[in-house]
Amino acid sequence: MFEITHPEGTARRGAFATPHGAIQTPAFMNVATAGAIKGGVSAHDMRGLLRTQVMLCNTYHLHVRPGDGLVRDMGGLQKFTGWDGPILTDSGGFQVFSLAKLRNIKEEGVTFASHVSGAKIFMGPEESMRIQANLGATIAMAFDECVENPAAYDYAKASCERTYRWLVRCKNEHECIAPEQLLFGINQGCTYEDLRIEHMRQIRELDLDGYAIGGLAVGEPKEEMYRIIAAVEPHMPREKPRYLMGVGTPGNILEGVRLGVDLFDCVMPSRNARHGHLNTWGGIINLNNAKYARDDSPIDPACDCPTCQNHSRAYLRHLLKAGETLALRLCVMHNLYFYNVLMEKIRAALEEGRFGAFYRANVDLLDERI
Repeated sequence: MFEITHPEGTARRGAFATPHGAIQTPAFMNVATAGAIKGGVSAHDMRGLLRTQVMLCNTYHLHVRPGDGLVRDMGGLQKFTGWDGPILTDSGGFQVFSLAKLRNIKEEGVTFASHVSGAKIFMGPEESMRIQANLGATIAMAFDECVENPAAYDYAKASCERTYRWLVRCKNEHECIAPEQLLFGINQGCTYEDLRIEHMRQIRELDLDGYAIGGLAVGEPKEEMYRIIAAVEPHMPREKPRYLMGVGTPGNILEGVRLGVDLFDCVMPSRNARHGHLNTWGGIINLNNAKYARDDSPIDPACDCPTCQNHSRAYLRHLLKAGETLALRLCVMHNLYFYNVLMEKIRAALEEGRFGAFYRANVDLLDERI
């Protein structure tokens, strides 16, 4: 199912076979939370123009609207959205704990209010698995508790233990209702190395299809995030794909690959693009700056995305200032293309045994503000 073809230190180039096509790793998964990428980018755009491999959707948001039963009746997310490649669905755990102001956490699961209607919702491991089965995801994520950083050690420990028990329940339900789906477990433990390692040792014994590191990139210094990844990685199964959830900048991704991560996702490229913050091979530019008002060059002369091939910085800045929705589409397309091409370059560097040099040349440069 997962094959490592070109290791370089802890970094690895691989291929992950799924029921909806192979994923070439390392890979960035483009976030379409409610079945669409904000900014007017379609499934056709992702496949044909942006070189996307995986679309990521969210269980909680789709459960609330339009309803996972409706998506099931419409043929599942692939038919509903028009995306025919692999789809990963986030379990909804992060949204439950980040969006719900009032929630009641018990062993059975979590009761909370919908952020859309205020209606009472209950979600536990079994419910999350059923919703993801209805959505028809390629990869389902286990339901977990996302604990804010920093958290007290005793609470983080109790949360890890509960998340493990929830994972066992997820696996049992998943095997009964959707054995054709792949199931990933999520490692938690805040920034406590001993909790992270013990939790990883526990969940790897369940022999899941893949393993994620969750609960990072939530405000802690990046050095703390890297420390935890480095501590957990030796305890992750080598023969299974590894997913760092919610990360991040190009520099974060390069560091994650160096530390042995295979899969990434983040709303950052599309969210930043909608505010005029665009990635280039020389760093990040802010189109809102006045210096771009008469700049007839593309966002990045080294980029061959549709936006760079056809539009100038001056025009895009004008669209942003005028509030034209076309600005959002063109800027989001550029940033997503940049991220996907970055992953292609990382894979090529690993294949050619020069990832170390590529990492050193770009890890700081790509996150600089210019």
